[in-house]
Amino acid sequence: MKIEDALKSTVDYSKSTSAILNVMYTQNVITDSFNEIIKPYDLSGEQYNVLRILRGQKGCPANMCIIQERMLAKTSNTTRLVDKLLLKDLVTRNVCPENRRKIEVLITQKGLDLLTELDPKVREHEEAFAENLNNEELEQLNTLLEKYRTKLI
Repeated sequence: MKIEDALKSTVDYSKSTSAILNVMYTQNVITDSFNEIIKPYDLSGEQYNVLRILRGQKGCPANMCIIQERMLAKTSNTTRLVDKLLLKDLVTRNVCPENRRKIEVLITQKGLDLLTELDPKVREHEEAFAENLNNEELEQLNTLLEKYRTKLI
């Protein structure tokens, strides 16, 4: 479906406007669908992202700077996200013995178990969005999105 049809617009958009609207609209569709998956687990997308980052640490603690730089949404309040995960016993937070101003965060077994339960649902979600594209088209999409974003960052 063309973006003009999706937005029920009668305006003829320029190619650059169409591209921006397509990216933003698609991101919202993907996010809404993903939020339906994690909603029963009382998680936000940002909290899920923090858990994935911590799992990727493979048992090594991460400080707030590491988490922040790896977040998909750079504007997320990392401290608040970690606090909420702490209340759910999905992470632990400790003061670094070498530098008392540094906070180290680790994913708990409960957090790992939650991700293990979510993994197949998330994989199914990702594959559902990709089912209309073959591998070559997926590669091309990734290349184009990376190229599109390169000027911005």
